Amino acid sequence: MKRRTIFAACATCALAAAALYGAEPPGSPQQETQAAPAPSNDSIFAPGAKLEKLSGGFSFTEGPACDAQGNVFFTDQPNDRIMRWSTDGKLSTFMKPCGRSNGLCFDAQGNLWACADEKNELWSIDPAGKATVVVKDYQGKLLNGPNDVWVRPDGGLYITDPYYPRPYWKRGPKAQEAEAVYYLAPDRKGLVRVVADMKQPNGIIGTPDGKRLYVSDIGAGRTFSYRIQPDGTLADKRLFCKLGSDGMTIDSDGNVYLTGHGVTVFNAAGRQIARIEIAEAWTGNICFGGSDRQTLFITASRSIYGMHTRVHGVGSQ
Repeated sequence: MKRRTIFAACATCALAAAALYGAEPPGSPQQETQAAPAPSNDSIFAPGAKLEKLSGGFSFTEGPACDAQGNVFFTDQPNDRIMRWSTDGKLSTFMKPCGRSNGLCFDAQGNLWACADEKNELWSIDPAGKATVVVKDYQGKLLNGPNDVWVRPDGGLYITDPYYPRPYWKRGPKAQEAEAVYYLAPDRKGLVRVVADMKQPNGIIGTPDGKRLYVSDIGAGRTFSYRIQPDGTLADKRLFCKLGSDGMTIDSDGNVYLTGHGVTVFNAAGRQIARIEIAEAWTGNICFGGSDRQTLFITASRSIYGMHTRVHGVGSQ
């Protein structure tokens, strides 16, 4: 999920993805795509579906996640707030301040897990908006900056921890030697590093059966898949596609959606099958939402978009 630099040092500056990144992020869709037949969106999107701008005027949108009712929560990180788009199309502020939250994901109990970037923590936020700091370090050292989170069916969760320096940080240099992926078991006892060989892990999503995990190494312009072991560790690393991603989601057909310059969709075999072009400098993240889970919600720079689908979402993201 996320950016080379979230926003310019001047906090009041108007944000644009070109300013956020400085240069095009490695692995973005414009830099490297897989050789594939011309994609057809017909298998994914509802007949006649069009991309619709739902709301704008944000500074930088990120981290969409859907609750059990279908309401979609997303972050406006520079403005330190979590927004809520209800199933009846109403926008409200759920939480402000929110620890500069970035990636979000709901668990089965209705708690919203948030990568609270301000102090490099992982929060659990109950439905009333009460936040609890669950993770604040690894082996006594500050995390680089929790970025994206996915909760598997049994309540265990995975977080990506790349290093993107923020102008609001009050901390020293990078404490963790690896930009890694971590696992936290359902009992919340002890954070385990499960991936340490990536350049810059970012987007993350798992299959609804909890058996396979997709992790994007946006720094290397690659996305990998892993087999999830019962103890939370990962095995059978495989290259899924030659494309990096900021945020990710998965649908009822097993298709995986990557973001960056628009949205690129791959089937379970890693073949590109669809594209959504978005007239924004950067597309940060994506999830399914709505009461029927058949609307794709896309956070892109200053806006949030929606598009009706034939397929269904299969989880919070």
